[in-house]
Amino acid sequence: MYGLRGTYYPTSMFIMGFDQARAGGLLRGFHEWLAVRNGELSSQHWLGRVLAEALPDLSFRGFENLHLEPEQGRQAVDRLFSLVLEFLAVRDDPRALASMYARYHSL
Repeated sequence: MYGLRGTYYPTSMFIMGFDQARAGGLLRGFHEWLAVRNGELSSQHWLGRVLAEALPDLSFRGFENLHLEPEQGRQAVDRLFSLVLEFLAVRDDPRALASMYARYHSL
C-alpha cells in the first residue's frame, strides 16, 4: 500500500481505521474466525495474533517495543493481507459464516 512502506503497525492501523470508518463492518467476525482457524479461544487482539502467526519466533511485548527488520515487516504485512482476504471470503458466504460462528460457539 502506498505510503505504508510495508511495515506492520501502520498497515494494521490503516486496516483498523478503515474498519472503524465502516462501523466495524469490514472485520466483524475476524476475531472469531481466527479463533476457529486456530482451534482455540483467545483474548489477544487480532493485531497480536496475526503478528504471532506471521513471526512465530518473535517475542511480542507490545507495539511500543516492536522493532521489526524490513523482511519481518513484509512477512507480517503479507500474512495480514492473506488472512484478511481469506476471512472476507468466509464473511461474504452466508453458509460459511454461519458454520464458522457455530464452530466458534462450540470452542
